[in-house]
This record gives sequence, C-alpha cells and structure tokens, in this order.
Amino acid sequence: MLAKIQETADFIKSKVQVLPKTGIILGTGLGNLVTQITDKQEIPYENIPNFPVSTVEGHSGKLIFGKLGDVDVLAMQGRFHYYEGYDMKQVTFPVRVMKALGIENLMVSNAAGGMNADFEIGDLMIITDHINVFPEHPLHGKNYKELGVRFPDMSEAYNREFIAKAKAIAKRNNIRVVEGVYVGTQGPTFETPAEYKYFKIIGGDAVGMSTVPEVIVANHAGMKVFGMSIITDLGVEGKIVEVSHEEVQQIGNAAQPLMTKIMMELVAEI
Repeated sequence: MLAKIQETADFIKSKVQVLPKTGIILGTGLGNLVTQITDKQEIPYENIPNFPVSTVEGHSGKLIFGKLGDVDVLAMQGRFHYYEGYDMKQVTFPVRVMKALGIENLMVSNAAGGMNADFEIGDLMIITDHINVFPEHPLHGKNYKELGVRFPDMSEAYNREFIAKAKAIAKRNNIRVVEGVYVGTQGPTFETPAEYKYFKIIGGDAVGMSTVPEVIVANHAGMKVFGMSIITDLGVEGKIVEVSHEEVQQIGNAAQPLMTKIMMELVAEI
C-alpha cells in the first residue's frame, strides 16, 4: 500500500508544477466549481497509476490542479463509491495520495436525503458530524504508522473553525444553510421509510452513500475537513416520495451556485 501511494504521488508530482495545500472532492453540488478554477491542468484517472475509475453517471474522472481565486487547489472530479464494487482501500486511496502530495485541508460535498423535519429539498447542510454504518471500515486491517495512528481520534471529524467560517460566509451572502449529522451507508438503494426512521432515531439528520470513508481517512492522515450536503429528497414522514438518480442530479445542479459560492470564499479564508 505504501509503495502504491508513493508511486502514484511521484507520477503526479512529475506532471505538475505546484503542489497545493487544499484538496476538494467534487461530489454533487460542486461539479461546476471546475469552471471557476483557472490555470487548470487535468490528469484523467485512467492515466494515473493505481487509481480506480469512476463508473457513476454524472461523475467524471480526473484530477484538476489550478487556482481557485488566488488559492492553489487540487480537485477530484469524480469520486469512488463502495457500492461500485471497490473496497474501502480503493475508495479512499485518492485521499492517501492527496496527503502524500502535501494536502492539509480537504473539502467534500455530496447529495443526501434529509430526515430532519426542519429541512427542505434543496437545502445546503453543513456537516457537523457523521455516523458510519458502512459494512467495511476504511482503516480495517494493518495500520501503517507512516499514514497515521492505529486508533485515530474522531471527536472533531469536521473542523469547527471551518464550520464557523462557512456559517459566517452563508450569512453575509444571504444563503440559507442548515447543520446536521450525516449518516454514511453503502447504497446503492435509496432508503426505505423504515430505514429513514431508524437513521433519524440513531441521531442522523441526512443520509448518503459517500463521504464518511474519505473523511475517516483524512482525519487519520491529520487533515482538516469541511463537508456539505445538498438535501435532494426528504425521508420525513408524510414527505417521502419516489426518487431517482436523475432527480437527485437535477436538484444538485440547481443548488450548485450557492454551494460553490460558500466553498470558494471558504477556501480563500482558510
């Protein structure tokens, strides 16, 4: 594993001139952020040694280096999901490589179903914490001390300073944001009404099929993390309706400008 991480990092270093400190995983809601990145240099996943290739519609597959405003960033356009058949080491491999490239701050986004009765479809939720219900843990197996400690602390999985800054940015831009706990599940099915009820009972405000593995590994690696969800459907009793991947994408696209605004200003401030 260590050799693969180093091989991949060395390959990427040979292709780029500047190594950023901030990484962004462009999940639902942040896909169009790439249009704001200048001086772009793109590396398709299929050209990168040891990288998986995304198979999900709406998820492109390339690393993008460039500037977001005045800040050098590395963006992942297209993430890897457990439900695609990858194991957790593959799902989180890009985060390991980011660390090897010198990334210190990680920004993540996703689409999620909301269980909080105060939420509305299209809301932006700042993730304050998560609950991991994936059947495989990304740190399962041998621990490499070069990557992090055996038993990493997760008391501040999502950086409190970043959360406070994001809330202030949203307020001054008159953008409605909510806060909540994200439940990470394996997917690929959307939740049954009983599952929504269960996830609410155990403390969740929203549920999705990504993010948690990457955030765990980022914390293991000592990165500071910020995450946001777009609430694309509701698992609230009386508001549950049939949902499709296409509808999730449409709602995500509509909310993109607002999430992009918050992320751009946050990246400039950290």
